[in-house]
Amino acid sequence: MEYTPYPEDIDFGKYWLILRRNWLPAGCSSLLIFMLFVLLAALQKPMYEAQGKLLFRKRDTSSTLLSERSDQIGVLETLNSQNNPIDTEAEIVRSIPVLESAIKAINLQDDGELVAAEDVAKNLSVKAIKGTDVLLVSYKSRDPKEAAIVVNQVIKSYTENNVLSNRTEATAAREFITKELPKTEAKLRNAEIKLRDFREDNGIVSLTDEAQAAVTTISELDNEIAKVKSELAGTNSQARSLQQKVGLNPAAAMSLNALSQSLAVQKAFDDLYQVESQLAAQRSRFSDSAPVVATLLEKRANLEAVLQNRITEVIGQQPLPKQINLQAGESEQKLIDDFVTAEVNRIKLGNQFQALVNFRNGYQQRANVLPRLEQKQQELTRQVEAAKLSYELLVKRLQEVQIAENQNLGNARLVAAAEVPLFPTASKKKVILLGGAVASSLMYIVVAFVWDLRDPTIKTTKEIREFFRYPWLGMIPLIKRKHSPAGQPEWENFAQILPTRETPHAAVSEAYRMLQSNLKFLKPDRSIRLLTVTSSVSKEGKSTISANLALTIAQIGKRVLLVDADLHHPAQHHIWQLLNDNGLSNVIVNQVEFEHCVKTVEPNLDVLPAGAIPPNPLALIDSKRMADLIQALAQKYDYVIFDTPPIVPVSDVLTLAKMTDGILLVVRPGEIDVSTAATAREFLTQSGQDVLGMVINGVTPMNEPDSYLNRVRTYHEDVNVNATKASFLPDWLTKLVTK
Repeated sequence: MEYTPYPEDIDFGKYWLILRRNWLPAGCSSLLIFMLFVLLAALQKPMYEAQGKLLFRKRDTSSTLLSERSDQIGVLETLNSQNNPIDTEAEIVRSIPVLESAIKAINLQDDGELVAAEDVAKNLSVKAIKGTDVLLVSYKSRDPKEAAIVVNQVIKSYTENNVLSNRTEATAAREFITKELPKTEAKLRNAEIKLRDFREDNGIVSLTDEAQAAVTTISELDNEIAKVKSELAGTNSQARSLQQKVGLNPAAAMSLNALSQSLAVQKAFDDLYQVESQLAAQRSRFSDSAPVVATLLEKRANLEAVLQNRITEVIGQQPLPKQINLQAGESEQKLIDDFVTAEVNRIKLGNQFQALVNFRNGYQQRANVLPRLEQKQQELTRQVEAAKLSYELLVKRLQEVQIAENQNLGNARLVAAAEVPLFPTASKKKVILLGGAVASSLMYIVVAFVWDLRDPTIKTTKEIREFFRYPWLGMIPLIKRKHSPAGQPEWENFAQILPTRETPHAAVSEAYRMLQSNLKFLKPDRSIRLLTVTSSVSKEGKSTISANLALTIAQIGKRVLLVDADLHHPAQHHIWQLLNDNGLSNVIVNQVEFEHCVKTVEPNLDVLPAGAIPPNPLALIDSKRMADLIQALAQKYDYVIFDTPPIVPVSDVLTLAKMTDGILLVVRPGEIDVSTAATAREFLTQSGQDVLGMVINGVTPMNEPDSYLNRVRTYHEDVNVNATKASFLPDWLTKLVTK
C-alpha cells in the first residue's frame, strides 16, 4: 500500500497526539501557572466604587460666539463628525490638571505624600451614559469614604475649571471683537465708497430699468429705421427719374432752381438778354468798331459782370454748369423744381436714417456694456453686503460676549453627587481565574510542543510512512506487557510473544494474518519465498515479527523455516524455548548437519537457532556455504524467513538480503530517531536492496486516530465476547454464534 502525503492538509490528529503524549510535563506546567493565578485571586482585596453624574447643556462661551447662527451659541461641537463631544469632556475630567486640583483640595495622601495624579487616573472611570448627555464619574478605592470624596471633588474641580475656562474664552473673544470691529467698519465704508464712485462714473441709476428701457428703445428705433429706409428708397427712385428728365445733376439743378427764384439774378439776366438783342441788331447794321456797337459791348460786359456777381451771391463760388438755362420754360422749371424737391427730401431722409442708425448704435453699445457693468456692480454690492454682515455680526456678538463674560455659568452641572458605597464592587477573582485557565491552557500547549521537539524519535505511523516512503504491509498493534512472576523470564509469557498461537482471535493476530496476505500479493509476477526480516535498530520487534509471521504462514498449511540469522544477539531460541548449542553457525562450518539443528515447534513450522556466536559473523554470512545452504532450504521449504540483526549496527543483513527475495523492514514508533532512520534508509539505497515493504510494529491504536486498527480491535473484542458467551452453549449453538 503506497502512502501519498498531502502537504496542504492540516493534521489536527497529530497535534492532538502531541498534547496527549506529553501530558505529564505539560500538565505540571499548566497546573503551576493555574495555581499562581489562584493565589493571585486569593490575594485580591475588596474594592468600593462611588459614582457621580454630570449633565451637559448648551453653553454661552466663546467657543461658539463667532458662529454664524445665534441659535447655535453654546452647543458642544466637534472637529470631526465621528467624535462625541461628551467623550471630549470625559477626557478633560480625567486630565492631570483637574486631578491635581482635586488631590490638593482634599489632601489625598499615601504614606505621608500627596497621591500622584496618574495613580488616581488608574482607578477613575469617566464615561458617557449611552443615549444621554450625562457623564458618569466613578472612582474605586479600598476606603468607601475616600471613593465618594474623590468623585465629588473631581466633579467640583472640573465645574470650577469649566466656568473659569468659559469666562476666559469670553474675555478673549471680547478683546478680539473689539480689535476687529474698527477694521470691519473701515472695510464697509471703503466698499460703499467704491460702489458709489462706480455708479457716478458710469451714470448708473438702475441697471435693471435701464436695460429694460434700452431693449424697448432699440426695438422702436428698429421700426423707425425700417420706415425711413422704405421712404428713402422711394425718394431715391423719384429723384433718379427726375434727374434723367432734367439732365442735370442734383447740384446743378439746385443751383438753377436757386438762380431762377432770385429776382436780382433774373433782372440782371433780363438786362443782359436785352443788351444781347440790341447788340445783335446793331451788329447787323454796324461793325464792331462803331460807337454804338462798342457801347453795347461795354454795357454787355458790365451786365455779365453784374450777373456773375449776383450768381456768386446766390450759389457761391461753385462753377455754373454750361448747359444751364437761366430762362427755362415753365414746364422745364416745374421739372427742376420737382427734382430739387425730391433731392431735398432724399437728403433729409438720408440724414434722418443716419441719425436713427447712430442713435440705435449708441443704445446698442450701452446695452452691450450693461452686463459688464451689472457684474461689476454686483461684485461691489457683495463686498458691501459682506462687510455690512461682518460688521453687524461683530456688533451683535460683542453684546453677547459682554453678557457671557459677566455670567458665572458653565456647560455642566451636577446631577447626582457621589454617596459612600455600602457594598464592595464585584471581585475580579472570576476574571483572574478565567485568565489563569487560558494562560494554563496556553502553557500546556507550549510545553507539550516544546517537549515533543526535544524528542527526536519518529512517533507515529504516519511519520514513518512519510519518512521511509516504502509500501507498508501491515501494522502490528502494541501488546501491553504484564510483569512476569519473580524468577520467571519474560520470554515465558507466550501470550505476549506469540499472540498468533495463544490468542488467535485477537486484533494483533488478525494484523499478522493481514501482513501474510499482503506479502502473498505483493509481487504478482513472482513468488516471495526467501524473506529477510530486519530493522534499523534493536528493540523494534523484528524477532517477534519473524516468529509470528512464520507461525501465521504455517497455519495456512505452508512449510516454513524460521532461521535465526542474528549471530550477534540471537533471540529465536528464547521465543520458542529451544537450546542454542547447535544452529546456523554450526551448519555453515560443517560442524553439525542441518537435520540435527533444526527443530519443529509447530505443525509445518521449523526453527533453526543461531547456534554458537562466531567471532566474525559477516565472514560466515558472506560465504559460499551460506549461499548453498539458502538454495537448499529454498528447495525444501515453501517459505524461509531469516531473522537478521539491525541494519545500522552491523552489515550482515545487507549481505544476506542479496541472497533472498527481499527485505521486510520492521519499524517501531518511538524507538528510532530521525538520524538513525536516515542512515538506515541511505544504507538500503546505496546497497541496492529490494525492500519489499515495511511492518510498523508496536502501534498504539489510541495514538493513531487515522489507523484502521481501532476498528479491527473493536471487531475482534466483540468476537471474543461472543466466543466467551458461546462456551456455555451447546456445540452446534456455539459454532453458530462464533460464526
